Amino acid sequence: MTRPWKKEPVLLGDPRHTTEDIRAADPLGADALLAAVPGMNARADTAALTVALRALVPDLDEAAQWSAGGALAAMRDLGILLGSLKRHGVQPLAAVPEALPVLELLGRRTDMIPRDTVHHYTTWNPTGARRRTYTGHPTEARLQDAVRMVFPGLVAALDDCARLARLEPYDPGFPAALDRIAGLVRTMVESIDLTVAQVPPAYFALTLRPYFEEVEIAGRDYLGPAAAQVPLWLVDLTLWQCDRSDAAYDAFLAESLPYALPSWRAFHARHRGGVSAVSKLSAAVSWEGADRLPPALTASAEALGRVLRILKTFRARHIGIARKAYSDDIRLYEEGSGGAPVALLRSILDLTRENETMVRRATVRRSPAGAPVGPSAA
Repeated sequence: MTRPWKKEPVLLGDPRHTTEDIRAADPLGADALLAAVPGMNARADTAALTVALRALVPDLDEAAQWSAGGALAAMRDLGILLGSLKRHGVQPLAAVPEALPVLELLGRRTDMIPRDTVHHYTTWNPTGARRRTYTGHPTEARLQDAVRMVFPGLVAALDDCARLARLEPYDPGFPAALDRIAGLVRTMVESIDLTVAQVPPAYFALTLRPYFEEVEIAGRDYLGPAAAQVPLWLVDLTLWQCDRSDAAYDAFLAESLPYALPSWRAFHARHRGGVSAVSKLSAAVSWEGADRLPPALTASAEALGRVLRILKTFRARHIGIARKAYSDDIRLYEEGSGGAPVALLRSILDLTRENETMVRRATVRRSPAGAPVGPSAA
């Protein structure tokens, strides 16, 4: 028998076209009930949270008629209750087993995992009085907004990353695409700076982090809506990661990929076997026999170096936050909410730094005798 939800195409996953509709949607009629969730959490009232989740579980036939955007909004609202119950030691589907087929349906309808992700918690979350939160605290809202602000730039940057993958370093479009990427991913640095200024590490570690625990669904654990699900690794992919990675980072990406938007998973599938911008530049430099690079190649090397420095800056600041939030003094967990230990963050920073250093050295040409040329000779 053909399921009714199979007849409608799934959401392509481009937040530029769907964000406002999803934020406005309330297919479960959950506005009033979810406004009371912070109070339930403050009291650790698992009985009330269980009743709330059971009250919001829709009829399957009704849910099958929703648009993909409506299905995302429903998953967003159910997700707040999933995370709340787990935070207080209750597996949500053990308490409300009738939610399982609904979560599975919503996952199929949207081509995403059968629970909420960082997109539901931030990008697709209403602002103002309808904002969905675990605690109702202004600091939680500030963290949501800091994460939310990176997505428009990241979406646009991936367009240029795809363009970059089709170009060679001698093409004038190569540095132009990199300069646009640099401008767009700089928002990541602004976001981390905002987080440092407005979200104390102890607040995240002790108050918010417990709400992002994994939830068991049909025998599999799914992580909560972690900021680590913001896929900066898709920018890495075309810049250096697709052919210059390591086993630990690859394993982390394999675990993170299911939490990405459908179109972003497709982006990863298209580019994972490609030649990175760093490798293209390295090959082009090695082919040049002259003591100085051609202007076009120099422009590409400098532009690529600028992007990698921005990524390096972001990751260094991210590690600073993570070390404080997961320090021995205050941490409740060994790993971040995205499943990665601080040591992996350090490894990714080192990989980014190594690639940036290689690109920077490529612009320092030497004379035929081997003596350094230019300011670096001093």
